[in-house]
Amino acid sequence: SDITSDHWMHRWLPPAAVPYALLGRWDRPIGTWLLLWPCLWSIGLSAGPGHLPDVRLCALFTLGAFMMRGAGCTINDIWDRDFDRQVERTRHRPLASGALNVKQALAFLSAQLSVSLGVLVQLPPAAIATGLVSTPLWALYPLAKRFTDWPQAVLGIAINWGVLLGSVAVHGQPDWQMVLPLYLASFAWTLHYDTIYAHQ
Repeated sequence: SDITSDHWMHRWLPPAAVPYALLGRWDRPIGTWLLLWPCLWSIGLSAGPGHLPDVRLCALFTLGAFMMRGAGCTINDIWDRDFDRQVERTRHRPLASGALNVKQALAFLSAQLSVSLGVLVQLPPAAIATGLVSTPLWALYPLAKRFTDWPQAVLGIAINWGVLLGSVAVHGQPDWQMVLPLYLASFAWTLHYDTIYAHQ
């Protein structure tokens, strides 16, 4: 199984909250970092010469990345719950094991998306629109592995959207001289690490 019983969540969270934390993968922050880093790179590169990145923007994107990563994992487990029951590594996940039902998972998803929307509306109008455009990407990515041999490519498009969003949040529009090479590099990086993960 990919779930351990000696994690801090089991020691510090109320028992009723643990399945939700597991559903959001709070025990594995690497997914949040992989979503957040492209955002912070973009915000940092968008800062003027001699200026530090906007601290408020960095904080907003950090909270947003945490919530959206959890939302993505929740959607993934809703789609894959029947498959997860048949796989040793995933059969103890909250939906596969019956610790949570689909209605509870959808309520948790709604809560995460509500907080994420609250973060998004703090950004300029163009950034709000840019963020909303990405909705089909993160909502449908979990299905990519059923219909294509390149789900890593779909993940690369979705998880690095923060490169575009960060630039628009700073400038009000994309700085393509920065966004395009950073997005392509981040996309290639995602193909690399997710292919390694798929073979483990």
